[in-house]
Amino acid sequence: MVAAAKGGLEGVVAGVSALCDIDGRTGRLLYCGYDIADLAEHSSFEETAYLLWHGELPSAEDLGDVRRQLREQREPHPAVWDLARAAGADANPMSVLRSQVSLLGALDPEAGDVSEAANRRKAARLVAQTGTLVAGTERIQQGLAPVAPRPELSLAADFLHMLRGDAPDAEEVRAFDVALVLHAEHGMNASTFAARVTAATLSDMHSAVTSAIGALKGPLHGGANERVMELLRELPSAEATPAAVREMLEQKRRIMGFGHRVYRTEDPRATILRRWSRRLGERAGDTRWYELTLALDHTVREEKGLYPNVDLYSASAYTSLGLPQRIFTPIFAMSRMAGWTANVIEQHRDNRLIRPDSDYVGPAPREYVPLEARAAALTA
Repeated sequence: MVAAAKGGLEGVVAGVSALCDIDGRTGRLLYCGYDIADLAEHSSFEETAYLLWHGELPSAEDLGDVRRQLREQREPHPAVWDLARAAGADANPMSVLRSQVSLLGALDPEAGDVSEAANRRKAARLVAQTGTLVAGTERIQQGLAPVAPRPELSLAADFLHMLRGDAPDAEEVRAFDVALVLHAEHGMNASTFAARVTAATLSDMHSAVTSAIGALKGPLHGGANERVMELLRELPSAEATPAAVREMLEQKRRIMGFGHRVYRTEDPRATILRRWSRRLGERAGDTRWYELTLALDHTVREEKGLYPNVDLYSASAYTSLGLPQRIFTPIFAMSRMAGWTANVIEQHRDNRLIRPDSDYVGPAPREYVPLEARAAALTA
């Protein structure tokens, strides 16, 4: 007999992958064997995407080729803007993004080709265009026109340019590029598992990542840093935060940004983003969000013994960068698109349909009662 899985499949190995290794006990995160701290310090999002797609760091020539691909593919089909306008200013940006990616799949000439070469080309198109979709949709929802991409810029720089309409400075670009690297891949999380389940049916890459976007939309996955920012806006001051947090805990309120299904210590991505949150606050001349986050971190750690996850400090870092709270989760999708597409490539390379069992807990076998007899029994 197959042993029953824990709720939420906790501790169940659902597949094998060479993309990401997480040691939750020590707080170590590796992409294809490379430590996330080293990648955040030395790599770029473009190089990280190549690493995930190919399993190795690129040569200078390889990196030039992938950057050229990502430059040339940055402009999506114009129909995506009609969709954003039709959705309206109040539409959830993740719902719009999910529909836009699905539309791109319908329009992609290689949509039905699941060969590795075609999947890599589609992966480059998706990674190149997701930032354009997120920035352009946000401007449309603000009543503004989308800004055309500037292919000479990196993906991080061009996203900030398309969102604001002007060129970002080098410090902003580096901070945002690091954030994209940190969020690019994270093992068999809910959205990646959704993508692999869809890909395992031999459905196309766009369908798989559309499934992933739907999973990421949920507040228990991608939406957590938005909830963190909502909480930070509630807090009166860094000095008053400990008392406010203790009151929330007494009221059994859930505080987002802490704890993780995998990590039993601090999320290594939180360690890196804590430094960037402070640095960006100091650069902006307003360290309030960093100080509130730090006070929240210390209080929850002291009261509950919980460590921060990636969402806690990404909220204050993004806010110090001037990014609207409503697009925090779409930005997550922009980054994770590199990991999702890498997982689809890997799934299709050695595919087996993902079809787990479940434990039945419903009624025991019983006889069917015809409708007339059911009606008679009710009136008896």
